[in-house]
Amino acid sequence: MSKNTQKNEAQNPLILRYQRLMDAFSKSDDEREFYLDKQEGFIVYSDLDRAEDELEELEVALDKERFFLIPKLTFYETKKIMEGFINEKIYDIDIKEKLADIIQSKEAKENFLEFVYDHDVELEKWQQFYQERSRVRIIEWLRKNDFQFVFEEDLDLAPSLIEKVKQNLFNAKVAKDVATARQLLEARAKVYYSNEALNPRPKRGRPPKQVAKVEVEPQLTNDFYTTVPPKIRTFLYVPDITSTSAITFSSKFDMKEESKAQHKLPQRSDAILSLESISKKLSSLSDLSKKVSAIETEKDIMETASAKRKNVPKSAASRKRILKSDEGTVSREAPQPLKNTKTPKEKNFLKRLIKKNDDDKKKTSRSILKRARRIIKKDKES
Repeated sequence: MSKNTQKNEAQNPLILRYQRLMDAFSKSDDEREFYLDKQEGFIVYSDLDRAEDELEELEVALDKERFFLIPKLTFYETKKIMEGFINEKIYDIDIKEKLADIIQSKEAKENFLEFVYDHDVELEKWQQFYQERSRVRIIEWLRKNDFQFVFEEDLDLAPSLIEKVKQNLFNAKVAKDVATARQLLEARAKVYYSNEALNPRPKRGRPPKQVAKVEVEPQLTNDFYTTVPPKIRTFLYVPDITSTSAITFSSKFDMKEESKAQHKLPQRSDAILSLESISKKLSSLSDLSKKVSAIETEKDIMETASAKRKNVPKSAASRKRILKSDEGTVSREAPQPLKNTKTPKEKNFLKRLIKKNDDDKKKTSRSILKRARRIIKKDKES
């Protein structure tokens, strides 16, 4: 073994990001290729959009003993995942039949996802199902190629300590805290090679109560790569992915937010605007009806009070509404006063009942009736 090989030998399992691997596994196809480095654990990405000379240099720089090509998801595997979801997670017969027809048609993968993204309940179940299946597929591939690894998302260590372990990956002599962390990583790495990793058993006992999910952004650490060949540096794949729910197995639905916006946001915005306009119209109509009601109530109370005092029948005089002429002038015919129907005492009663300084808010039927009762009671006592 050469000195160079000894110097670059990892002293602990590689700390890999599961979310990045899941994204690379889902996007790998005939136009895009991803490679995983076995020495430090970084991902190399190439596609047909790069220049031909750059792709040729990359092919020469990729050592087959160090860089492993991430496998593409075949049509058979894709169909098997969709069928498994339909059989295991869909309980509605109509939806199950609809999805079964979709996966038999052309562009089954895109049409399947488009249908699922239009149903929020099924979408949540699909994301969980796809993550579980992807995790098993990734672990199987890493075990097949003898990777010693742990997923950073599964670690329960402080971010600062994880960064120390990354920085001292090839150092034999390290501080006590790093040495302790390495022991924890070794124990954790063995779990991925157990049967439990590929066939997780359901927990026994009563199922937990359904609690609203709180999405917490994981505290991921910085990347520390020291052995990246110069010709490969421009091909490094280091995206900041903080949620596996944003990853699908179709390039058409790369991000959950984009597909949501494409299908539902325009309808929501239109609904909000229409509700706001209806609310404004109802508010204006309510104000107008209150003013009309106050005016009609005032007229009825004045005529009723006068009729009760002297048993005088209500006035049959009609009033003409305001009419605007073509020249912009306003004309109104004054109401005809009743002759010899009101005594001075009645006129005094009406003045006391309807005050000039009353505003529209005070001129309600209830307030005027209360005032009339107080005046009548006061007059009787006097």
